[in-house]
Amino acid sequence: MVGKILIVDDVATNRIVLKARLAEACYAPLLAKDGESCLAAALQNRPDLVVLDLALPDQPGTAVIEALRSNPRTADIPVIALCGPRHAAQRLPALQAGADDVLAKPVSEPLLMARIRNLLRSRAMLTDLTERGAALRDLGLAEPAATFDMPGTAALVTERRDTALRWRKLLDRRLADHVLVLSRAEALADPGATADAFVIDSDLGGAGGGLRLLSELRSRSASRHATTLLMMPDTDLPEAAMAYDMGANDICTESGGGAELALRLQRLLAQKRMADRLRASLRDGLRLAAIDPLTGLYNRRYALPRLAAIAERALLRNGAFAVMVIDIDRFKSVNDRWGHAAGDSVLVAVAQRLSDNLRGSDLIARIGGEEFLVALPDTAMPEARATAERIRAVVQNRPIPLPGGETLHVTVSIGLAGGTGAEVLQQGSLADLVNKADHALLAAKAGGRNQVMLGRSAA
Repeated sequence: MVGKILIVDDVATNRIVLKARLAEACYAPLLAKDGESCLAAALQNRPDLVVLDLALPDQPGTAVIEALRSNPRTADIPVIALCGPRHAAQRLPALQAGADDVLAKPVSEPLLMARIRNLLRSRAMLTDLTERGAALRDLGLAEPAATFDMPGTAALVTERRDTALRWRKLLDRRLADHVLVLSRAEALADPGATADAFVIDSDLGGAGGGLRLLSELRSRSASRHATTLLMMPDTDLPEAAMAYDMGANDICTESGGGAELALRLQRLLAQKRMADRLRASLRDGLRLAAIDPLTGLYNRRYALPRLAAIAERALLRNGAFAVMVIDIDRFKSVNDRWGHAAGDSVLVAVAQRLSDNLRGSDLIARIGGEEFLVALPDTAMPEARATAERIRAVVQNRPIPLPGGETLHVTVSIGLAGGTGAEVLQQGSLADLVNKADHALLAAKAGGRNQVMLGRSAA
């Protein structure tokens, strides 16, 4: 989908020139000549980004930005504000109003296009995380994360002590988050545990050193989600466009002052916290999609594809594997006599005993009310039968404490089937193997319970 970019400028020539540049880059330009038409176009067309000249004929550009931010339908649209070279004083008010960046005219085309790409990537990432999290919540698999935020940590990365002291002074009493000073080596030593934001000297260790560190941080799993701000002597340098394309979240100069640096850092840290919350919510949702909430074991949705992978590996290596279907004997009577809380305690205890007596490589899942599936990769039938007998004995021999203080002895019946990957394929499908274990379980139940029964193909 082509990105829509709204150009807001009262000078027709400026609009036409920028429209041509954006169209050449395969964006879909939209045009507005004043604040009122900008707000109307933003609501009607939902652009992906706004490039707005702060000098508008009908109202201040800062008022337009505030109006965009105050409306839920346009609040998340990135805004690049443009100001004249003699109006640097407009930078801070525009950032305070909600602009994502303020660039001085005439803006170099490489810088503007790089900043547009940079902001669109950031927005797409947040939108993707938000939509995936919302989809899981719609399925009842995730809850919105708490909004209480602990202070973050901003690391000032420079090899020059005088530079570090100046930056600290700029941020003094303006940032509620923790601030620490790191060398390049310290930043790379354990970046994931060090900082939420990195403020990087562009001349770190020599020309281009800041960009090299930025690339290193972006390439490492521990720090790829950290937010980065590059400190440069001038934002109009060719390196600025390169920094945005390499993943820098923002660029600032010391001449902008402490208020601007603190504001940019606060915004970056807030965006980092939001992204972290969305990722955490997504991880929790995916975990809930695969985990049985009562026992903590995998559920059927996860177990069947994992079992297929175990069978495929056995086929490729001509290795053996086994499948157990385990059922708690007379479980209905536990619920009927002791209550569902007692039944839950029994399920949790049996699940724990399965986990304690199987290998980390084994698959353990709850696939029904009181039914469990176990897959034993790289396991021949004699070893699998011994494992099944051990599980049966462990469940039988130890009483299970109930919520009321009583204890209860339960037993399990186990159906077992397996063989080499080739044998399973010759005898039918993987579903047939599970069915054999299931029929063996029924035979164990019919034969008096509390026993292990082998499927016919494994006898």
